[in-house]
Amino acid sequence: MEWDVFTTLAAIVGLGVTVGAPIIKLNANITRLTVVLDTIKAELEEQKKALSAQREDSKESHRRIWAHNDEQDQTLADHETRLRVLESKDN
Repeated sequence: MEWDVFTTLAAIVGLGVTVGAPIIKLNANITRLTVVLDTIKAELEEQKKALSAQREDSKESHRRIWAHNDEQDQTLADHETRLRVLESKDN
């Protein structure tokens, strides 16, 4: 009878170790993955902010480029008008 109790307890302990070890490893892996996902989420938010700032900078840069382009177009148009006037005076 004593051996039956000992065998039963040994089986229960063995089952606990067999099932418990993978559960502990799984819990550790889930914890690590949670930390990694939190880190990725934070980095993604930083990237979104940086991209938004870059878009705003690009908009301003493009605005300045187009404004300069418009100034050059006006200057070229003025030069063409002056050339026409000078050529018509020569004739």
